[in-house]
Amino acid sequence: MERMSFGLTFAAAIGSGLMAGLFFVFSVTVMTALGKLPAPAGIAAMQSINSTILSPLFLTAFMGTVLLCVIIAVIAVLNWSHPASPYLVTGALLYTVGTFLVTVVFNVPLNDALAAAPADSAETASLWTRYLSVWTGWNHVRTAASTGALAFFMLGLRVL
Repeated sequence: MERMSFGLTFAAAIGSGLMAGLFFVFSVTVMTALGKLPAPAGIAAMQSINSTILSPLFLTAFMGTVLLCVIIAVIAVLNWSHPASPYLVTGALLYTVGTFLVTVVFNVPLNDALAAAPADSAETASLWTRYLSVWTGWNHVRTAASTGALAFFMLGLRVL
């Protein structure tokens, strides 16, 4: 059981790390750069990013890590007396709630609203200003959560 838990946790750490890196780059560079563009250009670029990112490779890393987190959490709860269990449950919750659910509840609806907006209207320019602020704020949460998940998975790996 520990060998399987180690492999699952290692894979979840990799997935969390990949997402942490992606979200970090958006938080510290991409969104700032897009915000410096004229609104229609920034909107068009973000719309392109949002449609391009939904690739099989990204979805495998993003959604596969959620699946791993669910499995890891169940195994850890069933083996709660193991010293790694609190670390593994914490990592799984951070990723599932702070990365996956935040994405679904906050970032995706903002992406959908931006996708439906005509790129060159005054109303869309106002939407873009709000989008840059709100989307990036939630992206900071995803960055912290996926980084935290990575850290807790690494701590769990130490004692598995």
